[in-house]
Amino acid sequence: MTKINNTISQERLEHYLKLTKQARHKATAIHAEGTKEYDMLTVLMRMADDYTSDAGYFMEKGDYIRAFGAINYAHAWIDAAVKLRLLDGHGDDELFTLP
Repeated sequence: MTKINNTISQERLEHYLKLTKQARHKATAIHAEGTKEYDMLTVLMRMADDYTSDAGYFMEKGDYIRAFGAINYAHAWIDAAVKLRLLDGHGDDELFTLP
């Protein structure tokens, strides 16, 4: 039987924070400023940034469960923007679920 690791360590959180920051940096806007699509992207990225900030806050407080949830939400917002073709994931199928 395979042993399941069901703990959330600081190292695991740092790993996912790093992945999300890489994704946020790598993905680039597809549409120009002033378009409806760019405005939608701005909303999604604000959510991603807010959840990333929340993850850091919870991690500092030692609440690794909420930190883990928040960083996964953050990454999901970025991933959704790639899937909706508001961001270009530049073919990176490790950081993103590509269209």
